[in-house]
Amino acid sequence: MEIRSDIEIAQSTELKPIEEIAKAVGIERKDLELYGNYKAKINYNILNDMKDRKDGKLILVTAINPTPAGEGKTTTTVGLGDALHKIGRKVMIALREPSLGPVFGVKGGAAGGGYAQVVPMEDINLHFTGDMHAVGAANNLLAAMLDNHIYQGNALGIDPRRITWKRCMDMNDRQLRFIVDGLNGKANGSPREDGFDITVASEIMAILCLSRDLDHLKEKLKNIVVGYTYDDKPVTAGQLNAEGALTALLKDALKPNLVQTLEHTPAFVHGGPFANIAHGCNSIMATKMALKLADYVVTEAGFGADLGAEKFMDIKCRIAGLKPSAVVIVATVRALKHHGGAAKAELSVENLDALEKGLPNMLRHIENVTVKFGVPAVVAINRFPTDTENELKLIAEKCRQYGANVALSEVWAKGGEGGIELANEVIRLIETGANNFKYINQDDAMLRVKIETIVKEVYGGDGVDFAPAAMKEIEKLETLGFGKLPVCMAKTQYSFSDDPKKLGWPKGFRVAVRNVKVSAGAGFVIAITGEIMTMPGLPKVPSAEKIDVDSAGRISGLF
Repeated sequence: MEIRSDIEIAQSTELKPIEEIAKAVGIERKDLELYGNYKAKINYNILNDMKDRKDGKLILVTAINPTPAGEGKTTTTVGLGDALHKIGRKVMIALREPSLGPVFGVKGGAAGGGYAQVVPMEDINLHFTGDMHAVGAANNLLAAMLDNHIYQGNALGIDPRRITWKRCMDMNDRQLRFIVDGLNGKANGSPREDGFDITVASEIMAILCLSRDLDHLKEKLKNIVVGYTYDDKPVTAGQLNAEGALTALLKDALKPNLVQTLEHTPAFVHGGPFANIAHGCNSIMATKMALKLADYVVTEAGFGADLGAEKFMDIKCRIAGLKPSAVVIVATVRALKHHGGAAKAELSVENLDALEKGLPNMLRHIENVTVKFGVPAVVAINRFPTDTENELKLIAEKCRQYGANVALSEVWAKGGEGGIELANEVIRLIETGANNFKYINQDDAMLRVKIETIVKEVYGGDGVDFAPAAMKEIEKLETLGFGKLPVCMAKTQYSFSDDPKKLGWPKGFRVAVRNVKVSAGAGFVIAITGEIMTMPGLPKVPSAEKIDVDSAGRISGLF
């Protein structure tokens, strides 16, 4: 059997015109803004027309802590959507947009894989409809207006040493993490320390994804804190009169992007915040629109359930008033063996001992979802040909002890047909499972308590060690009235702890919070732990080295 790459599979598939995909879920031509034949933005005003419709069921796909062995969360999300479609359910998929940083860095693409992909995958992985550019342009316009205000006399009394707003670009570039700008004389600005974040980790991206409509977007942009004055007062984008221009740059980016899967299931791909830094979920606009258009909506949250799912529940659901009906936790036998200490080169060999040692990572995620958040869950084993029956049986037994069933997923190789077992289990959970959804944190808890609660209840840590600078910032933010905001943890994705080398279900650890920062516009406070970076770097051999294009414009190397 010939094994084809993801991009070869995608390029060999005949797509339907996007008007036809839209029509299948009741979107009229007048509400489509076409970007070629296979992509469209949807007029967000249709939400007003559908406000009296009953919402569909929301299914969240999350995963164990990621490993080099791979888990296939997006692939499973797409395949589950196709499987629900195949068994006759009216379904939509809601995903994030890939960032160019990981596309050219480690991943080489993030539109699913095999026969479970959203397409056109080259467009989605590259420039798509320009949303990333709009976010970066808005972010950097605010940075330019801030520095210009200081240059033109600094009427607000902004302390250049206490500017918190960074520039951004959608690329992994460690060289830009810490820079000095404004050099070479007065005409070129005021010299100061500066730096870049990756676009998807920016507050503008989080705001775009957490805005309910255009007016809400403008209000959130107005509330962005860019720095502090000499007398310790916060300075906002509203004080710089920037919110109108920022909204103008983002007004089209706020409209959800409609595409399709290889099996022509409708899919929104909109927004792209990182889950190890920001909240890691697609936009509220796309999710709410999908819930009005379909009976089932399959969405995903980034990285493991300790990051993306926790933030989906505690931040996105809180702000948007959403309630998940079921959760799918994706795992692979290979990844679980890696968590159990097996070497990467030996992951294809049956190793029940390593699997047993790695299983607690998955079991902790099940406990968090079903007990801490109170939502019914199923474990989807993304099956590899090397998985043995003994290994699969062991996983199923352990999961049942934790109150979660297991469904095999073979969507990479078979598309929707390979996800029917999973789809049926998800429907069973929605119809018969006990759903007692609740948040981990309460609004009126102190910021320090919220951080400690996440560490103890979700990560299983013993406590938190706050750096003096972090404690000082927490006290200041509570004095300024930001204490009611939810907390967004910036933490390594590879471990429950803040140490990426502590795999499985580590015990007896404490989490170090080195800094705290308010994202007042987005509506949360970021707690920065361990060595997490807001601007990633490229690996030793980046995926960019394998990506090419021929004389006919046909791209290769995306996977």
